[in-house]
Amino acid sequence: MVLLNNEEFLTQLTLLTSRARNDSSFTVTFKRYDGHDKPKPREGKPPLPISEYKCLIRAQSKSKKLSTVVNQNEILKFMEAYGKVMKTSMDGLKKVKKPKIKSKVAQ
Repeated sequence: MVLLNNEEFLTQLTLLTSRARNDSSFTVTFKRYDGHDKPKPREGKPPLPISEYKCLIRAQSKSKKLSTVVNQNEILKFMEAYGKVMKTSMDGLKKVKKPKIKSKVAQ
C-alpha cells in the first residue's frame, strides 16, 4: 500500500476511477487513526502520548492500493476536493433494477 500526501492521493484517485470505469470497480474506506503504529504498552509502563485524531483514507482497485492520512484541521478542504473528484467520476452509473415483490393478499 502506498502512503501519499493529500494532493497526490486525489490525483491518483482520479486516475484510479478512470481506469476502474472501463474494467473493474474500486472501494474507498475511511477510518479514524490516532497516529500510533505500535500496540498499547503493558501495565506499569508509561502510556503512549495522546495526540489528535486523524483520518486514514484508503482506496483500492483490482490491482492498485492507495492511502493517505488527513489531519483534523485539513479535513474540510480535503472533503471538498474529494467530493469534486467523486462527482466527476460517478457520471456513468447505471440504475439498479429492484425486483418487485408481490405482496400477499390479506385473507
